[in-house]
Amino acid sequence: MSAFDRIIGYADIKAELERICDVLKNTERYRKLGVTIPRGILLDGHPGIGKTLMAKCFIEESGYKSFLLRKDKPDGDFVNEIRNTFEKAKADSCAIVFLDDMDKFANEDQFHRDAEEYVAIQACIDDCKDTGVFVVATANDRYCMPDSLVRAGRFDKVISMRCPIGEDAKDIVGYYLSQKKVIGEVDVEEIARLMEGYSCAELETVINEAGIYAGFEKRERIEQEDILKACMRMIFDAPESVDHNEKKYLKNIAVHEAGHTVVSEILEPGSVSIVSVYHYTGSTEGVTVIRKPENFEISMPAQEREVIRALGGKAATEMVFGLVDIGCNSDLHHAFELVTKFVDNYCSYGFDAFEGDNSSGYLLENRDRAVAKEMDKYYRRAKQIIVENRALLDIITQELIEKKTLTHKDIKMLRAKIA
Repeated sequence: MSAFDRIIGYADIKAELERICDVLKNTERYRKLGVTIPRGILLDGHPGIGKTLMAKCFIEESGYKSFLLRKDKPDGDFVNEIRNTFEKAKADSCAIVFLDDMDKFANEDQFHRDAEEYVAIQACIDDCKDTGVFVVATANDRYCMPDSLVRAGRFDKVISMRCPIGEDAKDIVGYYLSQKKVIGEVDVEEIARLMEGYSCAELETVINEAGIYAGFEKRERIEQEDILKACMRMIFDAPESVDHNEKKYLKNIAVHEAGHTVVSEILEPGSVSIVSVYHYTGSTEGVTVIRKPENFEISMPAQEREVIRALGGKAATEMVFGLVDIGCNSDLHHAFELVTKFVDNYCSYGFDAFEGDNSSGYLLENRDRAVAKEMDKYYRRAKQIIVENRALLDIITQELIEKKTLTHKDIKMLRAKIA
């Protein structure tokens, strides 16, 4: 059994690490081919996605003796620790120096990256040339470290890891569910879709929180509803319930979120993962989560759909109640930001509003007029979609008032009901 078998998902990254590991275990075979043995790999990515586990599995599979370095001493002492650790590694014929959370070794940013710790690591790696020392590092943000450190020749492989999506998310959620003693009827695919793009640590926390809900209610089974509730609470920071003071606003929130949902579903069927009237802390707004396909590419049509979707809540609220929607501030900022890019950055509607490095009152006025004109166009499109699909808006609104939260399967059933 390979040490990499302990890692769920990330098949492409595991395959790459297995190749490098084979080079370390069979160096003579590769040298006969004229291959230069790599000197180091850096695993870079969001916190909590398993970089350290991946590195440990790599070290275990290599069979090399390892020396761990984490920042646990004052700066001067730690620099000495770095040098001493590399010296110990050089004394072995085959050794790995593991720099865990290397971007935490110094309090630097992308504009100040030449900390003494990084200079020391760089010098130590160079001193280990032509020895049996290999370096493995993890980092949440490689851009706070000097380019000279993470370049090829010191770290020959920089592997960027992302939060799990698609089959990876499904496999990881399934694994965490399998660790619970008693599981009721749950839909792994739906749960994975709700939590796509969040770290492995966040997925594990949500599943564990669902178990706490079940245990507190003295039930012997974790149900789908427990996981949905935990997802809303842990990921979307939603409250446990809609309190008395908010009930009078419930329909307003439901209509607004239903507007986002209807516009998104008409423009891209199946795109809404979850919609809820439960709101973020400190806000009276609900939440509508849109799923981007795995092969999603940023394009002008895709960004235009994003603008229309953002305006769907305002369009629905103002059409249903005949009142100005005062809960759409963040939606408008998002839409205006995108349309400003269309007008200025992309020159999608001509060149007479492009500022570049030569801003002027004339260009600013042209830009603002063009942005306002295009925003009106996209808003009319959002209202048109709401008018043409009023029955869908009404049924989603009613279900949100009753159930508070709807998943993509609920929305699919509602669409089928009025088809």
